[in-house]
Amino acid sequence: MKTKTATSKSIGLKYGFRSGLEDTVAKQLIDNGIDFTYEKVKFEYIKPATKHKYTPDFVLASGIIIETKGRFLRDDRNKHLLIKEQHPELDIRFVFTRSKQAITKGSKTTYADWCTKHGFQFADKVVPQEWLEE
Repeated sequence: MKTKTATSKSIGLKYGFRSGLEDTVAKQLIDNGIDFTYEKVKFEYIKPATKHKYTPDFVLASGIIIETKGRFLRDDRNKHLLIKEQHPELDIRFVFTRSKQAITKGSKTTYADWCTKHGFQFADKVVPQEWLEE
């Protein structure tokens, strides 16, 4: 079994290498007398935007969009905030299995609270008659 030298191990501990490969490369640089720094420089970058498509569950003749949700996960909530921001003309409304459900385990915020905060209309189990008559 191959063992690491004390120098390599102490360098690895000093620099906090995350893998055996980083440790190996550092040892190679040291053995060849190459000066280097490890994870000292940072460069900012922006992740490019990605296009997505939203397919509503139901679109009524009136233009009202009905989105049905049993579970309303963070990704869904974030998606609907982006859609609302980018398409303020859309009238998206939610029908939940249970709007009093907490958005996460232990949270005091419910699906209903989230909708109210962000200006979405919502209902439980069925589409309200008044929405159908709009």
